[in-house]
Amino acid sequence: MPLRSGLFVAALLLASCTTPPKAVDLVDAPVLPLALDGDFAFRKIHRFLNQPELFQTTQNQSINFERTRVNFGALSADERRQRQGTYFDFFWRANRPTDVTVRLEYRQAKTGNAVRAQAIGYEQAKGSVKTSFTVIGDNHLWNGPVTAWRCLLIENNRIVGFTQSYLWK
Repeated sequence: MPLRSGLFVAALLLASCTTPPKAVDLVDAPVLPLALDGDFAFRKIHRFLNQPELFQTTQNQSINFERTRVNFGALSADERRQRQGTYFDFFWRANRPTDVTVRLEYRQAKTGNAVRAQAIGYEQAKGSVKTSFTVIGDNHLWNGPVTAWRCLLIENNRIVGFTQSYLWK
């Protein structure tokens, strides 16, 4: 019996080490100088809008799967409403180990030109990394869907890589 409890504790500790970092909302996102570096690059972007009233029926199985995955476990209408919004996954690469902050800046339909931001920090990031951001729940319901966005890779308070939507100015 002690062996099983030891394995359970080890599995719990291992699972806690692999949880992705949480995004932090930035009240004031400072403007940073642009110093692009070839050691950093965005590889792929995956964006999903979970708004069932716009897309009630579809024959596309990948959209149905993504909606099911995002809403898994939401039992009540309020829980499903809190999961509505935009989900971003950014896949990027760093060729050398360094401390990197990934910042998503975005505008929403009802906020005009106001820019909101979320950030996640990584210590000694190297290789391929996936960073996920969400604009969901009350933020999405009150301020509307994301209309324009850009994602920055920041090292030593300098922008070393970025990608943006077509509408970003």
